[in-house]
Amino acid sequence: MLEPAASAEVLLAELLGVRRSELASYPGPLSEEQAALYEGWISRRIEREPVQRILGYAYFRNLRLKLDEHALIPRPDTESVVDAALEAIDRRGGSCRVLDVGTGSGAIAISIAQERPSCDVHATDYSEGALRIARRNAARAGAKVRFHRADLTSGLDTLEGSVELLVSNPPYVRSGDIPDLAPEVRDWDPRFALDGGPDGLDFYRRIFAEAASLLAERADVVLEVGDGQAEEVLEIGWYAGYIPLGTYPDLVGTPRAALLRWGSG
Repeated sequence: MLEPAASAEVLLAELLGVRRSELASYPGPLSEEQAALYEGWISRRIEREPVQRILGYAYFRNLRLKLDEHALIPRPDTESVVDAALEAIDRRGGSCRVLDVGTGSGAIAISIAQERPSCDVHATDYSEGALRIARRNAARAGAKVRFHRADLTSGLDTLEGSVELLVSNPPYVRSGDIPDLAPEVRDWDPRFALDGGPDGLDFYRRIFAEAASLLAERADVVLEVGDGQAEEVLEIGWYAGYIPLGTYPDLVGTPRAALLRWGSG
């Protein structure tokens, strides 16, 4: 989470349309309209509303993604998950069929489609509200993503046996831990995008079980994980018939993605 001073600088820079590093040299005072808007933003931030919710958008890799109450705020940790997915795509020659499960704002799917445009990218979400904002974000980015309303992977018969890369940032917070989350997360992100069940691993079990019929032989699987969950997720995948390949770190070196392969070899 941003500290108060950093939040104030980010909001002011966005208000003025400049970089934070340029604030000190910005000429002239704020207009009355700007000052009133900024004061309102600061009041909302004091109440622990996240900067991204105040602005209505978040930056993610090369994207500026619109947000509303239906989608999780995309966070820098997930950029490492995209990196892991792109490496898997590149090992396949730079083109494959991709499925992003639980796309939310579309951050993962749109990034892949934008950065590897030869891929056939599909994305699912159960929330029609999330899909609506994801479609808007894809259109704004000029990224070709086929969105499907689905409970994880249900009803995707046309993709059966053809998905070569499955990627997901599923809910992984333990139900009992949600009350202890920072207010910026607990009170502003949709609970259904956070709650991973009693041990935080419910959605991994479901993904491994329900996605298998969609996967091509030797398909890659890249799943974001919470702190300390990577080995458990790899073990669950192994028992479900997937081959554990290891983990992928985030920017501070914490294992942030579990990497697996479907099928033999």
